[in-house]
Formats: sequence, C-alpha cells, structure tokens
Amino acid sequence: MTETHTEPTLVVDAPASAPEPEEHVLRSVLLAPVRARFWKELVYVLTVFVLGCLAVAYLFLGFGGGLYLAITVIGLPVLAGVLLGGRLWGRIYRALAKDLLGIVVAPPPPFAPASGLIGFFRSAFTDRAAWRAALFLLAQAVLGVAVGYLVLVGVAMTMFTALSPIPWALIRPTNVDENGVEHQSMVQFGGLYLDSWPKVLAFALVGALGCLALPWLLRGVCWLHGLLTIALLGATTRDRRVTELQESRRTAVEDSAATLRRLERDLHDGTQARLVTIAMALGRAEDRLAAGGDPSDLIAEARAGSKEALTELRELVRGIHPPALELGLGPALETLAARCSVPVRLRVHLPERPTPAIEAIAYFSVAELLTNVVRHARATSAWVSALPGDGRTIAVTVRDNGIGGVMTPVDGALGAGSGLSGLVARARTVDGTLTVHSPAGGPTVVTILLPLAGSR
Repeated sequence: MTETHTEPTLVVDAPASAPEPEEHVLRSVLLAPVRARFWKELVYVLTVFVLGCLAVAYLFLGFGGGLYLAITVIGLPVLAGVLLGGRLWGRIYRALAKDLLGIVVAPPPPFAPASGLIGFFRSAFTDRAAWRAALFLLAQAVLGVAVGYLVLVGVAMTMFTALSPIPWALIRPTNVDENGVEHQSMVQFGGLYLDSWPKVLAFALVGALGCLALPWLLRGVCWLHGLLTIALLGATTRDRRVTELQESRRTAVEDSAATLRRLERDLHDGTQARLVTIAMALGRAEDRLAAGGDPSDLIAEARAGSKEALTELRELVRGIHPPALELGLGPALETLAARCSVPVRLRVHLPERPTPAIEAIAYFSVAELLTNVVRHARATSAWVSALPGDGRTIAVTVRDNGIGGVMTPVDGALGAGSGLSGLVARARTVDGTLTVHSPAGGPTVVTILLPLAGSR
C-alpha cells in the first residue's frame, strides 16, 4: 500500500493582488534602461570589445611570430607559451562573466604537464582547455569585436538621438542648404532639416524608443557571449566526470583506511583484551587444577569471556558486511527497523536486486540516518522506503516527524557539522546523490538515489 503525505503550503508575504501580465511587461520595458543589469551588460560589451581587439593582436602576433620562428629553436616555446596563455585569457573572461553577467562557469582542470622537456611540450600542444580557449579568442574577433563595435555604435547613436534637443538648444548648430538658406539643425535627411522644436522632439522620441529597445539588444548579445563562455571556457562533461572520479577514489581510499584503523583499534582494545583475559583465566584454572583445587569458577569466567568476545566479533563483522544482507536489502532493513528505539514503518519493493556494494551503501546509510533520528530529531515515528527509481536506480528514503532544521546541501556538499557529509561522500563513490528536505519544525526527508549496478 502506498502512503501519501499531504502537507500544507505556506505562503509568506503574499501580495494583496497580483499585477496583470500587461502591467508587468510594460513596467519591465520602461525600467530596463535604468536597471543595473543594463549598465553591467553595457560595460561587459565595451570591455570584451577592447579585450577582443587585444586578443586578435595576441593571436596574430603570438601564433604568427611562433610560426615564423618555427625554423629556430625559439619557435616551439613561443607557440607553447601562446597556447597556454589562452588559459589566462579564459580566467579573465570567466571573471567578467561572473561579475557582470552573473554567469558562473566552472574552470577546466589545471594544466598538468608530463615530466621532462619533451613531455611538457607534448602536454602543452595536446591541452584541450588551451585549444578551446584559443578558439574562444578567435570567436571574439567576430562576436566581441565586429558585433560589439556595431552594438556600441548603435548604443551611442541611440543615446545621442534621445538627448539631441539639449545640444540643439545650447550649441545652436547651423547648416546652409543649396539655396544659401541657414537652418538651425544638427541632422538632416536629404532636404529635410530638423530645425524646429516639433521636428527635434519627434527625432528625440525616436531615440527614446530606441533606448527602450537597447537593453534587449544587449541582453541578446550577452546571452551569446554567455553561451560561448560556457561552451569553450568551462569544464566539459568529461572534465567534471574525471574530477568526480578522482574525488570518489580519494573518498573511497580514505573510507577504507578509516575502516581498517577502526577495526584494528576495536580488535586491539576489545577482542584482543578479551582473549588475553580468557587465556589468563584458563592458565589460573590449570594451575589450580594441578594443585588439586576446584577451577570451576575460573572456567565459568573464561566461558563468559569467550561469549563476550564472540559478541564483539559479530558486531565487528556486522560493521563490515551485515549477515542480514545475504538475504537481500529488504530483510536487512527489517533488522534495522526492529532494532530502532523509534517506531519505524518500512516499505521495500525492489523487483531487481541491486549489487552487493549498493546494498551495503544503502544499509549503512539507513543505519546512520536512523541513528540521527533517535539522537537528534526528537521524533516519535519514522518511515523508511526502498523503491525503484528510473529503472536503473533505487531511491532510499528516510522520513521522520521530528523538529527538522537539518543543514541542507550547499554547492553539492553538506555544511560542516551536519553529520551527513560522510553519507554524501559514500553515495558519490557510486555516482549516487543525497538530498535533504528539512524545514524548521519538520518533517525531515532524506532521499538517497543509488544506481542498481554501482558506478557507471
């Protein structure tokens, strides 16, 4: 049976009446020229125009000079330096996109040269990020310089048109037509002179309407710049995948090392001490028996110690691989639910059994989450479910009716002190994800999405 939990929706600071769509659009159009976004985008277009001119000169002089010097020993280092310099250009353009356009682009992996001089040059000339940055600079010759120049000229002419009544009234420019008649006009269209207030104001009105259109023109150009920046200067899917695999490998190695240290400590401080106590008790019993005494109390003590040692060994083995997982994830979760001091309602429906590694991650994650429920949530009940996801994943969810307020993921990781960062790292080792929804006052819902067959 599927349970459906319906929660009320809280609306904070709702307006008394929503504005009409026409009013909202009109207000956006009228205020667009005075908003900070318009001026930031204008500064961005102006900046990339200047940088584009410098980038074109950089490419022409750098690659041209490098190819010209290729017949000498100096040419190869020059070409490698110019190519790797594209990474610095990429850093500048990413910073501009972040500060002026609000577009955050993840940088590509740092340059990692191979050992030796030949290895360095080979790495430089095969650096994909450097070649993509060079292609970006080449594209700036069109988008940043040519298109930017047209846009900037259009902006200047439109603003001048909107403000033309001011210099017309102050400077009072004059033009002489073919008949020798003077006209107080700054602009003429053939035989039409703008030499009266109605004509000048009509001309300024055209400029004012153009000013209302300028923000949208700049927005379109900046949108193209953003697409180009993301496509050529950011980390590719392959780069992000490599970084995630490196992080997952580091986490797995650290987790394995921590597990080995814990087992060594538990065996040394717990089970080994129990076995030493048992050996000493049996030794004393042997001495007492040789002296003709009754060693039954010492034998009973050794028997009790052996039972405790076996119990500790079972707990250690359960911490490595719970025996209940041999029967599947469902029976293992039933064991956890039965042991929990908070009443737990369990629902498991997995038509396809996950791999042992995925079952172990799901089991230990649920165990940790239920421990958090008991210790911190002040909950009176909890719900655990393990259900199919999109056909290739399983969704493990732990929900409680406690006080909530659990720190939620920020930038893909949980905040320090949340107690869930280890679970996030464990899920990432197999390309899984962990999400938390925990408003103040509860409920807390933690969902772990894991692949059926481990890391893809």
